[in-house]
Amino acid sequence: MTPVDAVPHETYETYDGLVDRVRAGALGTDPRTLRIAVAFTTRQAVRHDGRGTGYRNEVLSLRLAEAVGSCAVEPGALPDGALDDCVGADVARLLDHPLPPVRVAALDAYLTHLTPHTPANGAHPVPLPAGSSLEKSRARAGAVAGLLDLPAGTTVLVVGVVNSLLEALRSRGLGYVPCDLKGGTTEWGEPVVTDALAGSARCDALLVSGMTLGNGTFEPLREHALRHGKQLVMFAQTGSAVLPRFLGHGVSAVCAEPYPFFWLDGGPGVIHRYRSAGRPGGER
Repeated sequence: MTPVDAVPHETYETYDGLVDRVRAGALGTDPRTLRIAVAFTTRQAVRHDGRGTGYRNEVLSLRLAEAVGSCAVEPGALPDGALDDCVGADVARLLDHPLPPVRVAALDAYLTHLTPHTPANGAHPVPLPAGSSLEKSRARAGAVAGLLDLPAGTTVLVVGVVNSLLEALRSRGLGYVPCDLKGGTTEWGEPVVTDALAGSARCDALLVSGMTLGNGTFEPLREHALRHGKQLVMFAQTGSAVLPRFLGHGVSAVCAEPYPFFWLDGGPGVIHRYRSAGRPGGER
């Protein structure tokens, strides 16, 4: 039986290196022979009960056979023609699409198709209970924060501000620096920084949204974590099958959440946790 902290598939030192191998068909099926059947966007506006602020999400998703690959985008930023570009196109063509979210969603769909989130591929499933949007958000946040192996009093850079994650860190006695390209303040009036690399310099670990794949900020953060020996935990609706490919190369753990996401349904769900092989603190 495969240990839950094992990563049986090949991992990569850089994002570009992974894409080059996929283009060459080195991971399995030639991407030129696989076509996207369905392309769709999911838009959400949310304001949880008891919270003073809300937010919006928009996600591009591509269906490849039984797999769905996704990439979050800034609401309203995706051109209407992007879906038409994707439908019927082969994966190799979409890996060269001018829009980064299309490229990421295509790569995610391909890798989800090749290596679905199963224990045999290194994934440890974590059930999410049925409940309200806030209850499910907090359950997911606990599973994500539990991937950080840090003593109380240390500080975490949180890239992609999710209030439930900040609550989960606070409950563990961890400090944090919230970071998001939109800036602003958290639910509790804390300032949100916009420069992730500058913020990472004063933090002991990084907790980062997979959305950084789509906006081009993932690689600098991965390189920073690798260079300074910091934990980098990814929480990934974007690129849920992409990010486990960097375990041991700057990424220490991933909480992968392929479509459908926790906020789409009040029923029970599942997310998948990965850790790099040999990392202290296995799954509990």
